[in-house]
Amino acid sequence: MSETPAADRKAGELTPRELLRWTWRQLTSMRTALILLLLLALSAVPGSIIPQEGVDSLKTTQWQEAHPDLTPVYDRLGLFDVYDSPWFAAIYVLLMISLIGCIIPRTFVYLRAIKAPPPRAPRNLGRLPDHASYRTDEDVDAVLARAREVLKGRRYRVRPADLDGADDAAVSSERGYLREVGNLIFHLSVIVVLVGFVVGGMFGYKGGVLLQVGNGFSNTLTQYDDFVPGDLFDAADMEPFCFTIDDFDVEWLTSGPRAGMSQGFSADTRYREDCAGADASEEKRYDLRVNHPLAIGDTEVFLIGHGYAPVVTVRDGNGDVAYSGPTIFLPQDQTLFSFGVVKAPDAKPAQIALEGVFFPTFINTDGELANLMGELNNPLLSLSVYTGDLGMDDGTPQSVYILQKEKTEQVLNDEGKPLRLDLQEGDTVELPDGLGSVTFEGIQEWNRLQISKTPGKLVALSGVVLALLGLLGSLFIRPRRLWVRARVVDGVTLVEVAALDRSGGGDVTSEIDEVVAALRGDVPPTVPSDVPPAVPPAKEEP
Repeated sequence: MSETPAADRKAGELTPRELLRWTWRQLTSMRTALILLLLLALSAVPGSIIPQEGVDSLKTTQWQEAHPDLTPVYDRLGLFDVYDSPWFAAIYVLLMISLIGCIIPRTFVYLRAIKAPPPRAPRNLGRLPDHASYRTDEDVDAVLARAREVLKGRRYRVRPADLDGADDAAVSSERGYLREVGNLIFHLSVIVVLVGFVVGGMFGYKGGVLLQVGNGFSNTLTQYDDFVPGDLFDAADMEPFCFTIDDFDVEWLTSGPRAGMSQGFSADTRYREDCAGADASEEKRYDLRVNHPLAIGDTEVFLIGHGYAPVVTVRDGNGDVAYSGPTIFLPQDQTLFSFGVVKAPDAKPAQIALEGVFFPTFINTDGELANLMGELNNPLLSLSVYTGDLGMDDGTPQSVYILQKEKTEQVLNDEGKPLRLDLQEGDTVELPDGLGSVTFEGIQEWNRLQISKTPGKLVALSGVVLALLGLLGSLFIRPRRLWVRARVVDGVTLVEVAALDRSGGGDVTSEIDEVVAALRGDVPPTVPSDVPPAVPPAKEEP
C-alpha cells in the first residue's frame, strides 16, 4: 500500500497505514468491546419482544395480521428474524474481533508478569505504610541468607541475588503472583466460550415438533414442524433415534394466585437410539420432564409445553365424513385457553373451515365465556364456520394453524349474525343450508418438544468453568510483596522488613510480624536452614 509523501500531507493527516492502525486500536479497545456488548444486548431485545419466524411462525403471522402498518417496516429491518439478520451478525462479529483483539495482547502482558522477578526493594522501606525493624549482632549476609530461607518457606518467590548486585543488601520477594494466572485463565476462557458458541451455531441444529400423546417421532427432517440448522449442518449427522409418548401427566396448582395452572408435567416415553430395521437397538423408557431432557448421543429432547387437541368430526351435506381426528389447538395463556383451525377441503357441496377457541374449564359470566383453569373440568369448544375456497387445491403449502379468509365467507345464523357453535364433549350441531354437521368427539393431549444438537456445548461449558476458576483466583488470591533489608548502623545490623498488599485493603501487619519473628529466631523457620540461629538483639528500634 503506497503512502502519501510527508511533504504532500496536511498537518495531522494520517497515512492509510496509520489510519488502519488507528482503526484497529479503536476496535480492539476495551471501551469499544463494552459498547459492542451493550449493543448486542440491546439488539436482542426485539428478539424477545417481537415474535420470531424461527421460533413460532404462527405467532409471528398472527402478530403481522394484527399490525399491518408496522409489519413492512419490521420486515425490512429484519425484526422478525433478529438473530439471523445481517446487522445482528455484524455486531456479533465485531464483538468477537474486538474481544480477541483485547484479550490476546493482554495475555502476553500477563505471561510477562508471571515470569517477571519481584521488583527491587524501595530505597526507604520505612516510608511504606506497613513496616518493622529490629537490631541484631548477626552478620548482614547471614541475615539475608536466613531471610531467603524464611521467605521461600512461606511460599514467596524470591528475587535472584545476582539481579541486584552487591550494592543492594536486600531481599525482594513476592507471593500471590498466581493471581495473574487467574486473570490469564479468565481472559482465555472468553475465547473458549466464543469458540463453543460458534461451533454449536455452525454445526448444530434446533427443531420443534408438536406430538400428540400416543404418537411417535423419528429423527428425520420431514418429522419436524420447524427446523433451524447451522450453516455447516449436515443431515447425515443426525442420530437415527425414534421415540413414542405413551402417557402424559400434569400436576395442577389448587391454591394460591396461580391456582389452576400447571406446576409440572412429565411424559412417559419409549425410545430407541437406532431405529434402522434389523439393526434397531433395544427399547428403553424415560420419564421426560421439564429441565430433564432425554439425551441420545449428542442430541437432546426437551419437553417445553403441552396443550389439548379436540377431536372433531365434520360431515358434509351428503352425510360423508369430510374430516375426523384430533386437531391441535395452541395455548394463548397459562390457563391453556387455546386457538385452532379445522379444515375440511373435501366437504360437498362446499369446503368447510372451523375457526375458534377451546376452554378447558369454561365459565359463563353475564353471557361472556371465560376460561377458569387449564385442567379439564368443564371443556367447551367455540367455533365460527366458514365456507368457500380454502386455498388448498393449488398446491401452495398452507399452515394448519391459520385460516386464509380471502376467498371464504362466514356462515350466518337465522338472524343474519355470524354463526357460533358452542360444543361440549359429545355434542353434534347441524350446519344451516344443508352444509353438514360438526361433532365434538373428545379431547386428546399433545406435547411441544424441542430437539437440538449443539456440538460445541462442552467447549462452551469448559470455558465457563475456566472463567469461574480464573475469577475465583483473581478474587481470593492476594498478591503481596515483602522486602527485607539489612545494613550496619552504629556497629550493629539494622534489619528492616516492609510489605505491600497489591490488591488493596489487605492487612499485612501479621505477615510482617511472623517474618520478623522467624528472622530473629523467636520461632523456627518453616524450612530447614543452614543459617545459624540469630543472636538476641542488643536493642530494638521502636
